Amino acid sequence: MNLSKTNVLFMAVCTGLIVANLYYCQPLIVLIANEFKIPEANAGTITYLTQAGYAIGLFFMVPLGDKIERKKQILMTTFASVIALILAATAKSFFLLQIASLLIGITSIVPQLILPLAASLSAQEQRGKVVGTIMSGLLVGILLSRTLSGFIGQVLGWRSMFYIAAGICLLIFFVIQNKFPINKPQFQGTYGQLISSLFTLIKTQPVLREATLINVFSFAQFGAFWTTMVLLLSGEPFHFNSATIGLFGIVGASGALAAPLVGKMGDKGGSRVAVGYGCLLILISFLIFYFSVESVIGIAIGIVFIDIGIQGVHISNQTRVYSLLPEARNRLNTVFMSFSFLGTAAGSAYGLLLWKLGGWHAVSIGCVGLSLLAFTVYGLTYKSSRRFGTKK
Repeated sequence: MNLSKTNVLFMAVCTGLIVANLYYCQPLIVLIANEFKIPEANAGTITYLTQAGYAIGLFFMVPLGDKIERKKQILMTTFASVIALILAATAKSFFLLQIASLLIGITSIVPQLILPLAASLSAQEQRGKVVGTIMSGLLVGILLSRTLSGFIGQVLGWRSMFYIAAGICLLIFFVIQNKFPINKPQFQGTYGQLISSLFTLIKTQPVLREATLINVFSFAQFGAFWTTMVLLLSGEPFHFNSATIGLFGIVGASGALAAPLVGKMGDKGGSRVAVGYGCLLILISFLIFYFSVESVIGIAIGIVFIDIGIQGVHISNQTRVYSLLPEARNRLNTVFMSFSFLGTAAGSAYGLLLWKLGGWHAVSIGCVGLSLLAFTVYGLTYKSSRRFGTKK
């Protein structure tokens, strides 16, 4: 069956609301640090623990979507996410909150189960558009989650945000149960064979390797920026509270409008070109950030650039990866996304380290270095992609 526009809309909304679980903690870092009486940079560790948990869940759980019925797996994982969020809301120590953050990451992989499901049910000529539309929901969820979280944290306290998130996920559980189509898998082997096949895909698919490595460097910059931006805006000269910091998510959400356009470009065979433009926008964003240490306007402009750039890189690479082996979409997505979010987790830790060493300017310079690495991969693989006719 092909997906209706209503199906795609429901998938986009569910994707955005669930992926938000990964980012609620970011504007709350200062509030959490104050409650547990720990340094803000230490409180920031929950950001990369959440991202690391997501990468773990991607690697070990998403491949099962090629083996068991996808809707059933999505429902089970969504309910587990409800439990993890309640654990975070009731954590009596920072250590317990760290464990809960890891579990939130592991159980918030539902968007990466929905995307292969949507790709499997889409006509080939519409696949990029469908993926782009669902990615719009995902990216709006990522960016507006910070706005909602900052406001709720300031008004009701940080624990309330996790209770509200648990309620949202419970509601989503019933929406998925009633609205999502059933999609049977094609893989007939064991779980061990399923996991070992991930390494076979890495070995045999050069487009997968290239797309994944570029995503790793791009997501690392994304993680470094959003983690350290909270520290910048809460200190001199801004002294913004969590609600005000969360408003910057609205600025980034405006860039999500570009996602369907990027998807259409991929449908016309221009995915690799879009990756290059995306990398360039991310590089420009950090040049803007470097000179905006005291400028709200500069930071806002940089956020628009980095978020459009991330979409250009991510959606285009994801469309390329989904086009490789239809019977292995969950496993391809596993490799692609688990390493991407390991990049986000490493980038968050990298950003906190740079912040301790040299503040905002060190973060900006360090991320420019990551941009150059992404361009290096893009350039080195460009000649081979032309030689073998794999420009997509």
